[in-house]
Amino acid sequence: MNRPGSHTPERLALLSPTVAAKYLTIGVRAGREQLPQVALMRASEAIDDGSGRWDTAPVRELLDEAVRRFDDSSTDADAWLAPRLHATLRMTRAEAAGPGVWNFLALVVAPDYVLWRHLPRGESKDGEPRTVSAPRFTGIHYTQAFARLWWAAELFRDGGDYRPVEIACRNQDMLNTAMRLDAIDHRPTALAMVRVLKGLAESGANRLGDRVNALCTAVNAAGSTLMYDVIAHDDLPDPDALAGWIDDADTDPAVPWDRLPDGPPEESVRRDAVDHLARMFQQFSEHAPLRDRGRKHEAEATP
Repeated sequence: MNRPGSHTPERLALLSPTVAAKYLTIGVRAGREQLPQVALMRASEAIDDGSGRWDTAPVRELLDEAVRRFDDSSTDADAWLAPRLHATLRMTRAEAAGPGVWNFLALVVAPDYVLWRHLPRGESKDGEPRTVSAPRFTGIHYTQAFARLWWAAELFRDGGDYRPVEIACRNQDMLNTAMRLDAIDHRPTALAMVRVLKGLAESGANRLGDRVNALCTAVNAAGSTLMYDVIAHDDLPDPDALAGWIDDADTDPAVPWDRLPDGPPEESVRRDAVDHLARMFQQFSEHAPLRDRGRKHEAEATP
């Protein structure tokens, strides 16, 4: 990777979307121009917290290792990076909901990683340079390069267990579609969807991406009439366990690379709730219609 210049800061900060958007030229998004790091840092707001959880070095080490491991297939980095990014950047949901830290990470600390992960390969047909879409640098939580991984780990973890996160993040359709659903905030729903995905993958189901999208559509449609949080109860989160885990960021060792890290020491989701929804979602999956690709191709060929 072409690392940022020598002015990479030691600490994360908050960069507003307005400022970020001003610098995202076509040249930057094509990887042909450097971002003005000094100007961006001056325009950023310092985080009023001296905790080591805002240090940039551990994040850079993770990103460099992800590139080393997955240079031949950048999409495979998501499943490895998501749980480790979450366990390194220990935040509350309120802190992670703001775009500032993600904008700063993408434009100041690691624009090279955004380009490596999301720049389309090959040559464009029209001769124009291939570019990373702007929302990968500064966008909503399910499109921004780093926010999407952090939130995937947050939404799909089972208490402190990141194994469901790996399963979800190995499938780009789960990341790109399920993350957009309001129902995914309900932990039993998220884990039940992962269980169905795992079953489909292990059975060698064909058109897995289409099946995941069909499942997401069915879960979303049924959620308009079914109240998943009523039929599958979920316990309230444990704020003390999360707060203690965040405070331990200063003393805990760096996340391991060859095994999953430990997440917040919260209770696992109720098995009976996940079992109930998984049976329901399995039925959805078996009966949900798949996209008619033949009709789509026919429409595209029609002048």
